[in-house]
Amino acid sequence: MIYSLKGEVTAIFEQEIALDVHDVGYLLTVSRPEDFRYGDQVLVYCHEIYTENDHYLVGFKDKANREAFLSLIGVKGIGPKTAIMALRETTPELLFKAIASNNTAYLKKLPGIGAKAASQIILDLKGHLASSDKKGNPRQFEEVRLALLELGFKGKEIDNALARVDGLNLNNQEILRQALKYLHKGE
Repeated sequence: MIYSLKGEVTAIFEQEIALDVHDVGYLLTVSRPEDFRYGDQVLVYCHEIYTENDHYLVGFKDKANREAFLSLIGVKGIGPKTAIMALRETTPELLFKAIASNNTAYLKKLPGIGAKAASQIILDLKGHLASSDKKGNPRQFEEVRLALLELGFKGKEIDNALARVDGLNLNNQEILRQALKYLHKGE
């Protein structure tokens, strides 16, 4: 297995980069090609994907992104392509905060992640995160969402507001207050 490659970026594509390592060109699927610049010497952390129909390398600019990817593909129902798409729209820090605070609304905004997958991610990963806070109500975002529905807000605007709330170490009232602030601003 290849853990990392160090070389020169020789091409940048929509979802991939080419890396020249001692005159051998590697094509790496990456979540954010814009993180790399043509001609730069870089160290890229890697993970090999073997499936029945595919064999490719996924590259990451740092260990945190690699760990986030490995965590996501370890979740039942989340494949490598979904994990790459999700990491294109978030950072490992925001992803793990959302998991630790049970923020399914944030996870559902990621491409390829629906309600069922968001719940599965929290179920599978929350107990394994070092930053996971065991305090609080594990259903707090669902309870706040129900309260906002009763106040007459629509589901999509509630999900958008809750996705912006950092619920780590917040109680239901504080989450509700922050969500209302975003809802009233129309953000």
